[in-house]
Amino acid sequence: MSTNNITDELVTLRDYWRYAISRFNAAGLTFGHGTTRAIDDAAFLVLDSLDLPIDTLDPFLDARLTAAERKLLAERIEARVTTRKPSAYLTGRSYIQGVRFKVDERVIVPRSHIGEILFSEYIGDDEPSYLPDAESVESVIDICTGSGCLAILAGKFFPMAEIDAVDLSADALEVAKINVADHEMEDRLQLHEGDLFAPIGNRKYDLIITNPPYVDHEEMAMFPDEYRAEPEMAFDGGVDGLDIVRQLLTEAPKHLNPGGGMLCEIGSGREILEEEFPDLEFLWIETAESEDSVFWISAESLGVKAPKKK
Repeated sequence: MSTNNITDELVTLRDYWRYAISRFNAAGLTFGHGTTRAIDDAAFLVLDSLDLPIDTLDPFLDARLTAAERKLLAERIEARVTTRKPSAYLTGRSYIQGVRFKVDERVIVPRSHIGEILFSEYIGDDEPSYLPDAESVESVIDICTGSGCLAILAGKFFPMAEIDAVDLSADALEVAKINVADHEMEDRLQLHEGDLFAPIGNRKYDLIITNPPYVDHEEMAMFPDEYRAEPEMAFDGGVDGLDIVRQLLTEAPKHLNPGGGMLCEIGSGREILEEEFPDLEFLWIETAESEDSVFWISAESLGVKAPKKK
């Protein structure tokens, strides 16, 4: 059916949502960029394309769409099927816990567990059980920042902190720059191009946040088209996926203040890390979709000692 025929026959948001679900299922699309099923991916694509709240379908389902809106949805549904690009690339936006970020093919689509952890720890009545008190954090660095989303969230949760964000990709930092401006964080958040801690010299931080590349080569070789649409360097963690995580564990002690620590996402490498670093006290943090994809490690566990009192 041509795009013109579709826009003639489908008139409500419900029509396009149902149509998108059918097309996505028939095409055997892969998900995983904030959604896990055709029904949810279709809802995201339709709602975000129309600049509607991405978690609210009911009030809008039977709304009749304008001709321009029908054309836009028909084109994006077709593009999702034919190009296999993630829906976030088609709308140009992605979300972490409802916070919107600009994305395009220069950056990986944000979907870090760390965003969920920050929200769960710093919103609500419970005090964080392992992370430092929000008001006491004066410096944060986000390594492998990509779109800048975690650095920006850190700026929101740690109001007294100056934030550094580092990435090896100049293209990714161009997108991060847009997000920093959109969230009005230019005065507190500095972007740096380079490899891990190299661009920041000897500076030390109260908190290191990092969602580095951690996919192993075997898994990357089996990637579906949706994941192949994203920058390869954002995934490549070496043969077993942990090359960069090892570097971070080695270099982090030189950049942590006493009382601080590192929050790091690693995917599925827990057993390997615990075997290679038996003396380190990893605290594995449970999230909605994982029990051991993110660890917290304190500065003290990494050998950072408080200065001796004179």
